[in-house]
Amino acid sequence: MAAGDKLTSAVGALMRDAATRAIMPRWQALAEYQIESKVSVGTLPDVVTIADHEAEAILTEGLSRLLPEATVIGEEACAADPSLLARLGDPLCWIVDPLDGTNNFAAGKPPFGILIALAEHGETVAGWIYDCLTGRFCHANRGRGAYIDGHRAAARETGASTPVAANSLIYMAPDRRARVSAAIAPHYTLVDIPRCAAEQYPRLVLGENDVAIFERTLPWDHAAGALFVNEAGGKVARPDGSPYRVDEYERPGLIGAASPRLWDQMAARLPVS
Repeated sequence: MAAGDKLTSAVGALMRDAATRAIMPRWQALAEYQIESKVSVGTLPDVVTIADHEAEAILTEGLSRLLPEATVIGEEACAADPSLLARLGDPLCWIVDPLDGTNNFAAGKPPFGILIALAEHGETVAGWIYDCLTGRFCHANRGRGAYIDGHRAAARETGASTPVAANSLIYMAPDRRARVSAAIAPHYTLVDIPRCAAEQYPRLVLGENDVAIFERTLPWDHAAGALFVNEAGGKVARPDGSPYRVDEYERPGLIGAASPRLWDQMAARLPVS
């Protein structure tokens, strides 16, 4: 199914509502008891806040009304019941990160946002990215381009003589992390990651970063952003060139780039194992 303007308008309104009601009232106002540790779907401990839970409840209810036939798969619901991940290959499913960049939010610093994707049989067909602080709204529909605040977006390189890379290596095994760092560091200007996919993917389109590599590829982190960059003319794919699928969340490794040329360069430099 194609996600048209009407659906995008409804999803955008829902994201803004969740931000207004559940997230922004707690920005820099969280009590200690409103921040908890959780076991994430991955290898490292994580944090979750009352804003994550309340935003996901609002989004789940609203998305269920928009497309009753679609499964809703939220990050926090999966943390509570990992069996939901088996539904990522359903004929139609929403994928929700109710508060991307929770660690930043809990620490009282930006960036953070909301990510929503719509997938058919494991393939992302639409994605929406909302920056709660600035109101920036990015969206993309498969085969129909990418947009920022209603304007068509075209990915552009930074133009720096040494490409700018923001690489998320935290989930790599230490020995592989060392090999990857040694292989790519001489060729790039390395910058800190924002610890927020809702910020990192737009940076690849806006000419702020040239490339990014990721090890963990959970769907709520990457489904919307990967589609957005690809539809803007950049490239996000597995290191072997295969497309990102939401139902292959256990598969490690993903490269994003502001152009296919930069993607090819990084893929050639990245150690195979």
